[in-house]
Amino acid sequence: MKIRLHQFLSKCGIFSSKAEVKKAIWDGDITVNGSLVKNISFEFNTNKKTVMYKNKELHLPTENVYFLLNKPDGYICSRLNSHERELDKKSVYEIFRNSVKPTVYESLITVGRLDEETTGFLIVTTDGKLVHKITDPNKNIKKTYFVETGSIISEKQISLIRKGVKIIVRDHDITEEYYTRPAEVSDITHYTVKITIDEGKKREIRRMFHSIGNEVVAIHRLSTENMVLSDYKLDIGDFCKITSEDIDDLIFN
Repeated sequence: MKIRLHQFLSKCGIFSSKAEVKKAIWDGDITVNGSLVKNISFEFNTNKKTVMYKNKELHLPTENVYFLLNKPDGYICSRLNSHERELDKKSVYEIFRNSVKPTVYESLITVGRLDEETTGFLIVTTDGKLVHKITDPNKNIKKTYFVETGSIISEKQISLIRKGVKIIVRDHDITEEYYTRPAEVSDITHYTVKITIDEGKKREIRRMFHSIGNEVVAIHRLSTENMVLSDYKLDIGDFCKITSEDIDDLIFN
């Protein structure tokens, strides 16, 4: 596995910030296979090269960990950049900062992304292979959401969602058009509905309702396949440790 030097050092848990990582490299404190490296973007194979910091050998975490988070509103599913910090954005990763080892914290990734306003079921792990396995659109992994809308949900709108909705996304000079896959719809009231989809395009449910003349007020992800958030009794913002066996049994079987 090839990785950039600054990413490797960040994941090792020795340094408390990216600034410290860069300083260690630029100060000449890092060697790779005995050679001094001052290029933060230097790429190397972690299985073939030895990294030393002040005569101490560094390693990536070896055992993957898995967490289920009840994601709160107002949190993004990415690491904060300087601009986002200036805007006082909040990241789901900060929820874990003081509860896990630094090596684990630096290696955490979310399994897919919920947008900033969406709450609920979110797996956070160090296992990159799991992320690909669940988010691969060819796997057709089902995810169920509780959706609240601003206007009354009509029978025609439900019918369109069940058949597949045409989505048009305009981004500056680029226009993308596609049809959503047929969705499962249940527990319908005037303003709320449960929707199960097996693809995870960006802001898909919000775009589905906008396309059919309605707007989403709130979305809460309830489950992924047979792994149901409510079974874990987590309050909003809380998380618990789960196992790869749990994931295999409830999501892939």
